[in-house]
Amino acid sequence: MAKTLRIFTAGELKSLSIKTMDYVRIKNNEELPDISKHKPFKCVVVIEQEIAPDWQVEVSNWLCSSGCMYMMAWGQDCSSWDDSVDQANIMQFQGEEIPDDSVVFTTWHEDEPLSEVFWFAKHTAHHESHDLKNTVVLHISVTEKSHQFKAEYANA
Repeated sequence: MAKTLRIFTAGELKSLSIKTMDYVRIKNNEELPDISKHKPFKCVVVIEQEIAPDWQVEVSNWLCSSGCMYMMAWGQDCSSWDDSVDQANIMQFQGEEIPDDSVVFTTWHEDEPLSEVFWFAKHTAHHESHDLKNTVVLHISVTEKSHQFKAEYANA
């Protein structure tokens, strides 16, 4: 029986690469870690702790400067994250027109279960200019839930 060797183009190989999900937990006013290794990435922001407005601005700026291209917010006051990340993206360009490949898409999911947000992130959220293979689940909480969230994301 003859065997066939398939040679893939660079574009085909890129489309075959594995998508990843990483869990990052931060607490209110905590120092923000370097997550730029994931860029470009999608981010599900899970807010389970009340936070100071100025720290929310800092986190939003950090997400945009770290390479987040699609942010989905869920949890406490999640609609405000849509606005704060949009504002951070605008401020990156000092109010000038944002190039298409630099626009950060944002959504908030106030009345949905987190499992549906994970499904949306995994199967629907995409960027017209970037292949977003990496997802960061940014958990703002005093409680660590990495095993739970990784399982929920895997099942989405």
